[in-house]
Amino acid sequence: MNPAMPHTDTAMHDADVFAPGTLFSALAAHGSDGWAAWLAERWPALVTDARNADLPRWQAAVRALPPVQPSRLALAADTVTFGARTDLDGPAQAQVHASLRALHPWRKGPFDFFGVHIDTEWRSDWKWQRVAPHLAPLAGRRVLDVGCGSGYHLWRMRGAGAAFVLGIDPALLYFAQFAAARRYAADEPVYFAPVKLEDLPAQGAAFDTVFSMGVIYHRRDPLAHLAELAAALCDDGELVLETLVVGGDSDTVLQPPGRYAQMRNVLAIPSPAALLRWLREAGFSEARIVDVTPTTTAEQRKTDWMTFLSLADFLDPADPSRTVEGHPAPVRAVAIARKPRASGTGPAP
Repeated sequence: MNPAMPHTDTAMHDADVFAPGTLFSALAAHGSDGWAAWLAERWPALVTDARNADLPRWQAAVRALPPVQPSRLALAADTVTFGARTDLDGPAQAQVHASLRALHPWRKGPFDFFGVHIDTEWRSDWKWQRVAPHLAPLAGRRVLDVGCGSGYHLWRMRGAGAAFVLGIDPALLYFAQFAAARRYAADEPVYFAPVKLEDLPAQGAAFDTVFSMGVIYHRRDPLAHLAELAAALCDDGELVLETLVVGGDSDTVLQPPGRYAQMRNVLAIPSPAALLRWLREAGFSEARIVDVTPTTTAEQRKTDWMTFLSLADFLDPADPSRTVEGHPAPVRAVAIARKPRASGTGPAP
């Protein structure tokens, strides 16, 4: 067994396992001074939710993870991996398992912590395999992932060579799951802020690549979301947008009157052609659809690490091409677009 070695990140030593560590200074160093100042002022409120009775349990679970230096990180693998089974003795591995189980449900992954494999609800590696071949190379880039969930794709972005990765998502369970992973990768330039993009202040361009996957159909004003994404991008930066889609022409947008596949707050699902129209109207150029894939019950399903209802429960049992509400079953598309250089500016650095 490797000797226990404390990490240098402040979150490892602070009583508050949601401490920001080097987030603020890293943001400032990468051109996001405004966000750094805004988050620094509000951080205690962002990581506290008096209405959530589970929050102390999640914090305790992360705090109980053994402070062991992992012998390996595998961030470019389909299963994002922290350490090896041989890094821990039996009691320590049992504690890892217990702590991670306390963070149920695990929706985005898969992960492996010292031989504890987390088979998540979503095979998020399949989505990455569909997206990655179409990306501008991430090596050396500053990357933002809006609606990052547990942070699985943050680690894959870093594994692809990104120099700085920030995920944002307001769900504190996802932040706790990310904190568990960061406990064993504290020196990696990968960060998480539990906040919504629309709540952050407008800022100058700072990110070379911005991802928004599974967010836009939850926004009442899709063009406002696209404007916020554009504001975070550098000139010539790349937007990667993944969303539910339906069939139809450039005017087709499904606005479910109630739930969609039992999801609340699904407000507008475009056709691929309508999505491209939105991107053009928002000022993006070179917009293209690079993938359209139906979601199957092999990609989204119940597991031992997500025991609640999943996709099979949300489809009409007599006609799985429809949701239980009668809408078309989930199909997801990936669009990629570029933010044009502002008029009168010189070449990109």
